[in-house]
Amino acid sequence: MREPADLHSLYIANCVLNAFLSYTAIMLNSVTIHAIRKTSSLPTPLKTLLLSLAVSDLGVGVLVQPLFVARIVMGLEQNIGNPMYQRTDIAFLITVNVFAFASLFGVMALSGDRFLAIYLHLRYQELVTHKRVVAVVISIWVFSAILSLVQLWSPGNIYNVIRAIISTACAITTTCLSYKIHVAVRRHTHQIQAFQVQQAAQNGEMANVGRLRKSAVTIVYVYLVFLLCYFPKICIFWIVAITSEFESNIILDVVRRSTTTLLFLNSSLNPLIYCWKMRHIRHNIINIL
Repeated sequence: MREPADLHSLYIANCVLNAFLSYTAIMLNSVTIHAIRKTSSLPTPLKTLLLSLAVSDLGVGVLVQPLFVARIVMGLEQNIGNPMYQRTDIAFLITVNVFAFASLFGVMALSGDRFLAIYLHLRYQELVTHKRVVAVVISIWVFSAILSLVQLWSPGNIYNVIRAIISTACAITTTCLSYKIHVAVRRHTHQIQAFQVQQAAQNGEMANVGRLRKSAVTIVYVYLVFLLCYFPKICIFWIVAITSEFESNIILDVVRRSTTTLLFLNSSLNPLIYCWKMRHIRHNIINIL
């Protein structure tokens, strides 16, 4: 087995990349949170869920990535036995799981919200109220915190299995919801084309369908980027759960750290998706800047 010093340059590059991504996550999500709050045209449930996801992305930049960099640096300096390293390691493991689970559940909740908006139509506003969405968001954060703290008292391998199962279940659920949204968006696109040849009195309905379609497409893009960034890490969760190779193979440890960095990249990409696909948020961001 090679020593970590043999891969010193890779670890340093990972530190530099995470330092940069931490900055972009903080700046982009800070502006995005302010822009979402100022965008009155967004439905309240959608706005609440977007804010929750943006806060989790901001937390990654403010807390998780600096701790990740500190953890790598201490490891390079051979300070693994230092009490400060132990405290940093525990803080990192807790925060990364809190915000990772919050993001997983947040993307799933966003997909569920747009799915209900498309399939419930007029009943959506009756069933999906602001109070219920706030309750869902609070539940997401509480459950994420509980899942993160469980690792302090459960054996490592059992927690790895729990984490792998939950992550896979969220990814599969979100995939199914996104597919349903994609099918519905295609159907609504044909409806819009049909409305265009009918009377002008139906313009309001056509506009509503168009707004719903655009928000649904945005969430599908959020899901696709989420899947790109999270899927390699979910695979690593399963590998860690069924083997102990990461404990003895430094190359596989580098792979694990790299997939963690890819996961963190998602926090910097989400604001760019909102700015690209949601016109009112984009205008507010431009005004803020």
